[in-house]
Amino acid sequence: MADQLTALDATFLELEEADLSAHMHIGAVMIFESSDAPTPAEVAADLEERLDALPRYRKRLSAQRTGGLSWPNWEDPPAFDLRSHVRRAGLPAPGGREELRRWASEYFGERLDRSRPLWELVVVEGLEGGRWALVSKTHHCMVDGVGSVDASTTLFDTEPHRRHPEAAEPVSPIPPPQLPEEGRSPLETVTGGIAGVARLPIAAGRAGIGAVGAGLGMVRHPGRGIDALKRSRALAELIVKDEINAAPHTSINVPIGAHREIAVVTVPIDDLKGIKNSLGGKLNDVVLSASAGGLRELMLSRGETPPESGLRAMVPVNVRSDSEHLALGNKISSLFVELPVAEADPLRRYQLQTAASRRHKRTGQATGSAAMIDFSSHAPPVVHSLLARSMYATRLFNLTITNVPGPPSELYAFGARVDEVWPLVPLAAEHAIGIAILSYAGKVCICLNVDPDAVPDLEVLRSGIEDAIGELKDLAAV
Repeated sequence: MADQLTALDATFLELEEADLSAHMHIGAVMIFESSDAPTPAEVAADLEERLDALPRYRKRLSAQRTGGLSWPNWEDPPAFDLRSHVRRAGLPAPGGREELRRWASEYFGERLDRSRPLWELVVVEGLEGGRWALVSKTHHCMVDGVGSVDASTTLFDTEPHRRHPEAAEPVSPIPPPQLPEEGRSPLETVTGGIAGVARLPIAAGRAGIGAVGAGLGMVRHPGRGIDALKRSRALAELIVKDEINAAPHTSINVPIGAHREIAVVTVPIDDLKGIKNSLGGKLNDVVLSASAGGLRELMLSRGETPPESGLRAMVPVNVRSDSEHLALGNKISSLFVELPVAEADPLRRYQLQTAASRRHKRTGQATGSAAMIDFSSHAPPVVHSLLARSMYATRLFNLTITNVPGPPSELYAFGARVDEVWPLVPLAAEHAIGIAILSYAGKVCICLNVDPDAVPDLEVLRSGIEDAIGELKDLAAV
C-alpha cells in the first residue's frame, strides 16, 4: 500500500498550484540563548537517527501524474542526502531582531523545491549576544501547525547538554505510527481514484457520522448522525450563501506577490491570562480581539471604513486525537469568526469577540468542515480541487489567524535553551495577511506574515496589536 496524501494534504498543493505566489509552507524561527552555534553537519548528524521517527521527511512527492484521478504519493527519492536540507546563514551586523526579521522575511518568500523532500533547516549565526537561530520551513501538505510542533519535539531535548542523538530521549513518549513503504503502480493509482468515485454516495453518510460518532453507524445512533449532518451543513451554507453574507472585500484581499515580510509581537502569557481571568472569555479571545484592534488601526490609517459586519477570520482548529500525536499529515478543521473591527471601544470589542467565539463554537463549524473534507476525500482530485479553492476564496474569509499551543516545557538543543519561537502561517491567494500565535515557555509570540506590496504599512498593524493588548491590560488592571 502506498503512502498517499490525504484530501486535506493535497489541498495545500492545489492552492499553491492555483497561484504561484501562494507559498504553502509553514515555518518557525527558533532563537537560542548564548551558546556556540552548531555547524550544519552537526545538525544533520543529530537529525539522522531522530528522523527514523518521521519517515516522510525522507520522501518527496511522486512526479507521477494521473490526470486528476488520484492524490499524489510520497516516494523515496533516488538519493537522499540529509546534509543538503541543512545549511548555514549569517546575519549582518549588529545581528539584532531587526536583522533577523529581515533575513527571515526574505527566506520565507522562497518556495520549496518539489523535486526534493519538502523541508529545510537553516542555522543562522551572528545574532547579538552570541546567540543563534534555527529556522525551519516545511510544506503544509506534510504537517499542520500542531503536527509541526509535534515533529519538532523529536529534534529537541528537555534538558541541556545533550549533544548526541543516542543520548537523547524524544520529548513525546508516544511512538509514531509506521508509514507504508511500498510503491504504487500507475494502474493502482488510477483505479484507486476511480474507486473513490464509486464510494462517493457512501461517503456522504460516513462523513457526517464520522465527524461526531467516530465510526458509529447512523442506524445504531440516528440522533448522532442527524446532529452531525446538521453541523456539517453550517460550513456548506457559508459556501453557497449569496454575496450579502460574504466576507467584506477590503484592501487586504488583493492579488499577492511572491515576497513576504514578517513582524513579531511578544507578550508574557501571564498578561494574557490576567486579561482572560478579569474580563472573561478564553486566551484565544484575547489574541483575536487584539488582532481586531490592530486590523482596525490598519484600515483607519488607510482611510478605509472598518465594516460593521467585521472582518471574517478563518481560525484552524485541531482535530488530531491523542493517538495521532506524532502522525504527520494534516488533522485540522476550521471556524469562521468575525473580528469586530468597527468597534472603537476596546472593552466592547473584547465582549463582542468573546460572544462571536461562543456563537461559532455552538454552530459546529469545525465539525462541519471536517465532515466536508472527509466527504471530498472520496471524490477524485479534480472534484476536490474545486471544493478546496472555493473554501479558500476571499468571499469566505479575509485572513487566517491560527493559535497553536507550543511545548509546555523549555526545550534545548546542542546545549542551548530555546528562548523564543516565531511561527509562520502561509498566505493563500488574495489573502495578504496571515497571523500565527504560539505559546512557549511563558511567552506568547504573535507573528504576522504579509505580502509587503499589499501591506507596506506592516508596522501600523504590528503596533496596533501591541497597543490593543496594552488597552486590555489596562482594563483588566494587569
